[in-house]
Formats: sequence, structure tokens, C-alpha cells
Amino acid sequence: MVTEPSALQRQVARHIVTRCLRVRPGENAVIESWDHTLPIAAAAVDEIRRVGGRTLQIHEDEGAWWRAIDRKQSRLLGQGSDPEWAALKAADIFLHFWGPGDTDRIERTPEKTFDQAHGWFTPWYATAQRAGLRGARVAVGFATEGRARQWKLDRRAWEEKILRACLVDPSEFRRPGARLSRALARGRKVRITHPNGTDLEVGLAGFGPRLHDGIPHPKDKRYGPAGMLSQIPSGSVDVALDSTTAEGVIHANRRTNIWWNWNSGGTLEFTGGRLKSYSFDHGGEEFARQYRKGSTGRDRTGSLRIGLNPAVGDVPNLETVEFGAVTLSIGNNRAQNGANSASFMNWVTLAGAEVSVDGVPVLRPKPES
Repeated sequence: MVTEPSALQRQVARHIVTRCLRVRPGENAVIESWDHTLPIAAAAVDEIRRVGGRTLQIHEDEGAWWRAIDRKQSRLLGQGSDPEWAALKAADIFLHFWGPGDTDRIERTPEKTFDQAHGWFTPWYATAQRAGLRGARVAVGFATEGRARQWKLDRRAWEEKILRACLVDPSEFRRPGARLSRALARGRKVRITHPNGTDLEVGLAGFGPRLHDGIPHPKDKRYGPAGMLSQIPSGSVDVALDSTTAEGVIHANRRTNIWWNWNSGGTLEFTGGRLKSYSFDHGGEEFARQYRKGSTGRDRTGSLRIGLNPAVGDVPNLETVEFGAVTLSIGNNRAQNGANSASFMNWVTLAGAEVSVDGVPVLRPKPES
């Protein structure tokens, strides 16, 4: 198994450690990785030590993890181990590279089993928040052989695009992010239009917008319990919507990736504030299944996100941070400090749209080169 990091992986690891997490001498860091992310995890270990930090690397062997699933030990996986919980409580820094990497097998695994294996998720955030740590989850782990085959991508080229998007400095997001945040904080209505037929108006209700710039926000209550972790690559502004106002239609032109499920070609039509109809070119069955199970509020708008990352252009799993991309969610928006507590949440993303707030344009599509 090759664990020697590439020059680009080392560059990304250094950027995350010094520019995003700002690791200080003497701080304790926990790095979690899977088989397919071992090289960049090793680079992160090197960079944390280079600045004087102390590291503990936790490696989840993919084969062993799936063998536990085969033995019907998903609940055991979801518990974690006492040493791991103890390490989390003692950590200052946490860095996570997503897994498992066998997306073909994930799709064949019953949802209940997968949920049980990730039963640690909610208590993890509670423990991390009490510990006061700051950290990041890095999306490079989503560039898998299975997904590349499904989407007819070159996996190495895909991974390189994700890595290069990680390198955008957080300072580049601040000026455009502040401008959008001011407009969204003061406005009442947002209109989204696009030549593909999209024309949708949604409502704002004074919820505070949030800039996601790649830097953790562990003490800022606006970012909620997950604020101690940044998602990298980053670069977006999001805001909870007034869930009673929505009129028109939005046609997505980007994939929607939720964990390891995905859909594309989504069309959502709203009338009188409610979702009237929906359709997808791919993934509609899963969307419909989840939607049917959803509670009150599933048919209402949830949040709006506008991407700011100039290094992203139609990169799978980075759709919501692509510069100028508009992401509309429906259902639960509690993570954005909204009032919709539905048990359902999904979203669609549209790149190249024009967005106006109270009739004033705040986003225009980039001219064709």
C-alpha cells in the first residue's frame, strides 16, 4: 500500500494545518483516515509535527470494517472504542478524511445498517464541542474508484481538482462573502433566474447568514454544534429561509450528493410556499422514498447557499461551493438556525444563475470565455 504523499498532497496538508486550522506548538491533534486517504493523512501528520504539534493517527482498515458489517456488527462499529473517545476529549485539533471508499458496496448496504455503523455521529459532536476542539473534514475521500466509474471520470484528475480547490486561501472568501451576507441579512425576498427556465422567488426572515471560509468557528453560536469543524474545500455563504414563502420553479444543472447517495437533473416547483412537484433524471426513487417518510415541513424551503470557491467548476461533491452556484434546500434547516424541524432534508444546485435580493442583483453568471 502506497503511503508516500504527492507534492500536491503535502501542499494541501500544509495549507490546512497552517492557514485553516492554525495549529500551534504543543497542541494535540487526532487524524482519522481510511485506506484510500492514507497518503494525505501521512502528510497531515508531517505538517502538524513540523509546527510543533503532537499527533495521534487513527486508521480505519476498510477490509476489517466491511468484515464487521458482514458479521452484523454495525452497532458495535457505531459505538467507537473507549481509547478513541478519550483521545477526542484530550484533542485540540481534529482532522478527518472521509471513508469508507467502496461506494459500490455502500449502495448495496441497507440504510439501517449504515446508520447503525455511524451511530457515533451525534455523540461525537457533543463530545467534540465540550472538548473545545477545532478541526476539518476533507472531501478528498469522496473521490473513489466506484464513483469515478459511475460518472465516467478519471479518478486521479478528479482528486487533483478537489485538492487544488482546498488551496484557496480563506481570505479570498471574505470580501464577496461579507457583501452577500449583508444583502441576505437585510433582504426580504430572493429571486433566482436562469436561461434553463428557472424562475423562483423565496423568502428571507432575518436569519443570520454564515460565511464558510475553511476556518473552524467553535465559539460562534451562529454556526451551531458543528461549527468547530470546517468542510474543506470550502467557500460559501448560507442562510435559513422563511419556510412559508416560495413561488416558481428551479431546474438543477449539478449533481446532488448526500453522503454516498446522489441525484441529478432535479426540478422543484413551488406554489403558495409549498413544494408542488418534483422530478429527477437520476435518483428520483430515493428522493421520493425519503420524502414520503418526512414529517411536517418537508415540502417547505429550508436554506439558500451561494458558492464562492473560484477553483471549482462542476467538480463532483464540491457542487455547493462552486463559485456562483446556488443551492436550494428543502425541509429541515435547523443546522442553519432556521425554524423548520422536518425529518427530511435534500437540496438541488444550479450553476450560472442570476440572483437578486429585493430586486437588486447580487450574483450574475460569469461571461462565457
